[in-house]
Amino acid sequence: MTEPVAEALARIERLDPELCAFIEVWDDEAPARARTVDRRLPLAGVPFAVKGPSGIRSYAAERLIAAGAVPVGSTAVPGPGTYWQTWGQGRYGRTVNPYRADRTPGGSSAGSAVAVAAGMVPLATGSDGAGSVRIPAAWCGVFGLKTTNGLLPSPDRTGLASAGVLARSAAEARPYLRCVLGTHDPAYEPADDLADEPTALSLPVPAVYSPDLGYARPDPEVAAVVRAAVERLVTAGVVRLVRPKDARYAEAPLAPNDLLPPSNPLTPADPFVLLDPREAWTTVRGGEPSRAARARAAEVRAENDRRLDALFARAPLLLTPVTPNRPHGHEGPGELYSTALTWAFNLSGQPAASIPAGFTADGCPVGLQLVAARGADAALLDMAVAAEKHAAP
Repeated sequence: MTEPVAEALARIERLDPELCAFIEVWDDEAPARARTVDRRLPLAGVPFAVKGPSGIRSYAAERLIAAGAVPVGSTAVPGPGTYWQTWGQGRYGRTVNPYRADRTPGGSSAGSAVAVAAGMVPLATGSDGAGSVRIPAAWCGVFGLKTTNGLLPSPDRTGLASAGVLARSAAEARPYLRCVLGTHDPAYEPADDLADEPTALSLPVPAVYSPDLGYARPDPEVAAVVRAAVERLVTAGVVRLVRPKDARYAEAPLAPNDLLPPSNPLTPADPFVLLDPREAWTTVRGGEPSRAARARAAEVRAENDRRLDALFARAPLLLTPVTPNRPHGHEGPGELYSTALTWAFNLSGQPAASIPAGFTADGCPVGLQLVAARGADAALLDMAVAAEKHAAP
């Protein structure tokens, strides 16, 4: 059980001085733990990283260790006072994007995403209060999952943050979900088999596609990359796009005439829209004392919940870009809201994932966001496994 851990530590030693993904590396503790792991456990000897200085005490880390995984270090998170928390500060300096060193990897699970993208570890924990797993996953070209809010313990008193995971692929995140949710038997099959676990998913999956949720203003090239990814999913028979119009008004079951014609499935005349959640999110996050602000936030949440509940009563999947923009420079995002398309689902609580969709012409990764109904985390992961085989060119 010691070889995978030794290999991970060697890669960290070689790569981290340039990428700055880690704040601590446990060169002595990790090999010692690996030598004592019960080989019968499902994740026996699998190295993983934890997010931030307190990540080792998280519920997810405890469950992964109980399943035999071995933590090798804690990953970089934003330094004090970083606006919108979109880059990390590692042992050797600022955390850089493994594809473009002049760009941020996203955050706040910055180091976790970089560690996975660079192959230092196959798996890393994260937390997501506005997109903090999905955004770095998208910008580093890996898989990222935000679980249903409240499904797992979280120290966030606002209820916005949820536990998450970053992995090289959706298939490789299956062991995380199985073990962290507590559905594995202590003597279950080894981790190598879990990634290939069969699924009862029926294809094509009815899905609604929204390029902007009605309020974001995506970079045209980012939008084009995501649109092309959705087209590939349609062509491959992974999804079948359906009309979103009635999802805003009624929870009627899907009917045959709700399927969008193959000739023009990506430009429905009645796109799915939500209310812009920015002010509601900031009110909840900041503990806004104004009664009027709290009332407005509650109204936005209630209306968006209604629209999303109606949508998922008719189709199990919503597709959007993860971010409206490509990775920005280390000086900060400026006036851009990289969270514009992610934080809606921290307010509403649905599980959401990012899978690689391709690259912009200047070499920046772009992510496709998949969103499912509350509690449908396992089904979402199955859909992501099917989609990631075809989404990127």
